[in-house]
Amino acid sequence: MFYHDKKTQYKVRVEKPNPAFARMLQQAIGGIEGEMRVCLQYLFQAWNARGPVKYRDMLLDTGTEEISHIEMLATAVALNLEGAPLSVQESAIKQDGVVGAVLGGMNPRQFLSAGLGALAYDAEGVPFSGAYVVGSGNLMADMYTNVAAESTGRALATRLWEITDDPGMKDMLSFMIARDTMHQQQWLAVIEELGGAKGLPIPNSFPQSKENQEFSYAFITPNIDGTGTPEGRWTHGTSIDGNGQFSVLKAQPYGDEPKLAPPVPEGHAQTEQMTVSDTIIGNVKDAFS
Repeated sequence: MFYHDKKTQYKVRVEKPNPAFARMLQQAIGGIEGEMRVCLQYLFQAWNARGPVKYRDMLLDTGTEEISHIEMLATAVALNLEGAPLSVQESAIKQDGVVGAVLGGMNPRQFLSAGLGALAYDAEGVPFSGAYVVGSGNLMADMYTNVAAESTGRALATRLWEITDDPGMKDMLSFMIARDTMHQQQWLAVIEELGGAKGLPIPNSFPQSKENQEFSYAFITPNIDGTGTPEGRWTHGTSIDGNGQFSVLKAQPYGDEPKLAPPVPEGHAQTEQMTVSDTIIGNVKDAFS
C-alpha cells in the first residue's frame, strides 16, 4: 500500500521558465538514467525479494522515495513550460510550422499530448521502456546494478545542474544529487554486508568446480602481434575474490569452423543455396534419425 502527501519531498521552484530545459528534464524522468527506471527497479526487486526481510523493506522504502523524485521532476517540467504562453505558441504555429514544432526547444508533445506537462518519455521523446529495469532475483547482482543506475543518474543530474542557471532548479537538483550519493552508498553498504569481494563470483551459489577454470581469471588479449596488452590489476596477482590468480592469454580459436545444415525447403532460400554435398545431406539426415 502506498500513501501520498500533497507536498513534494523537496521544494520545486522555477524563477525563469525554460521550455528547452523542460525537455532536458524529461531525460531524468523517462530516460535510461532516469527516476522511473530506478523507481521501478527497486520496487520490482523488492516485490520479488526472497530471504532476509530487511532488504525487501529497504528496497521498498527507496523505490517509494523515487516516486517522489518523479513527482518533483514532473512539477519542474510543468513550471518550466509555463514560460511558453499558449498565445505565443499559437501564434508561432500559425506563422511558421517549423517554429511551431520547435517551440523554443520544447518537445511539441509536451503541449500536444500533455497540455504543458511532463510525459513518461526521455528527452528525445522516446517512451520509457520496462527493458531498462533490472531485477535478477540475486541480491548481490541487483546491488551492483543499482550502484551503476545511481551513478549514471547522478552524472545526469550533475550535467543538468551545469546546464541551468535557474537558482530554483539548481537547488532542486542539488537535493537530488545528494540523494543519489546516499543511494550509491546504501547499495555499496549492502554489498559490504553480503561479504563484498568474498561474495564473488555472482552467483556464488554455483560451484566454481563446474566452470572451466582455465579461463576463470585469464585476461584474453586479441592483439595479433602479442604486443600492447593493457597491463593492470586485472592481468596479474591474486583475483579480487581471492579464488585464483590473474593471467594473460593470447586469443586463439578453441572451437571449430561452424558448419550449418542446408536451408529447409519450407524456408524458400535460393535454389543455389540448396546445392550441398551428399556428405552434408547425409549428416543432416543422421542428425534427425
